[in-house]
Amino acid sequence: MTQVAGRTAFITGGGSGVALGQAKIFAQAGCKVAIADIRQDHLDEAMAWFEGRGHEVMAVKLDIADRAAYARAADEVEAKLGPVELLFNTAGVSIFGPLQNATYDDWDWQLDVNLKGVINGIQTFVPRMIERGKGGHIVNTASMSAFVALKGTGIYCTSKMAIRGLSECLALDLADHGIGVSMLCPGAVNSNIHEAVLTRPAHLQNTGYYGADPNVMAHLKQVIAVGMEPEVLAQYVLKGVEADQLYILPYPEFRGTLEEIHERVMAAVAQPQDDPDYARRVAHGVPGGEKRETVDS
Repeated sequence: MTQVAGRTAFITGGGSGVALGQAKIFAQAGCKVAIADIRQDHLDEAMAWFEGRGHEVMAVKLDIADRAAYARAADEVEAKLGPVELLFNTAGVSIFGPLQNATYDDWDWQLDVNLKGVINGIQTFVPRMIERGKGGHIVNTASMSAFVALKGTGIYCTSKMAIRGLSECLALDLADHGIGVSMLCPGAVNSNIHEAVLTRPAHLQNTGYYGADPNVMAHLKQVIAVGMEPEVLAQYVLKGVEADQLYILPYPEFRGTLEEIHERVMAAVAQPQDDPDYARRVAHGVPGGEKRETVDS
């Protein structure tokens, strides 16, 4: 069980939405919190909310795709709040449309934030956690798109399915170091992810999609406005971290879809009696999926 009180948490995208919900709930649970965000206006609004509430919180402006800036931010936070032992890779962006319409810039923007941003967080903080030997916990925010493919979500889905594989492997690799890993998979959340296009870098503006169209953003906000509130979602995250839970999936409306997907997968897996070479491979110790452990080739 992971104890969070008194520990320092570093939360990307912490100025708003899902990540700000995490900042609020974990601060209330006794954490010292660093909120990192690319938007200064969001950082200012978040810090205004925390003002006078008695929590130890600091703001850091950060582009999580910038590795050198990430290292500097980590040094700044740890100098002020102490060693980071709780890492929340929460920041994410999205833009939707058919894969055949995508540009390289559409791919690079989403993968730089949704996947490489998580990698940068891990590469920055995990060596420090291991060296200090005091354990910790990492929460990677994926999405139900880590399991469920939907038309028009190809780039986003690719990034989130990658986070699933990364998180599952990271949990295995870090188990001996006492560092827990959780993967949070939100469905609809009443956040401001519809404004993600406003943070798109100038050098990645060539898009095959809708760009910063205010009508599209208004429609997207209408869709997610009925979703779970960020603070409610963060309560599930707190419980998941305390319980060292790998999967945090607090959306029962996806049960039927997930059951259908996994039924199709299992139906596609060959039966031993249908593979004449199965017994030979097993006898020679060819690795399968029976044990979730690293296998040296």
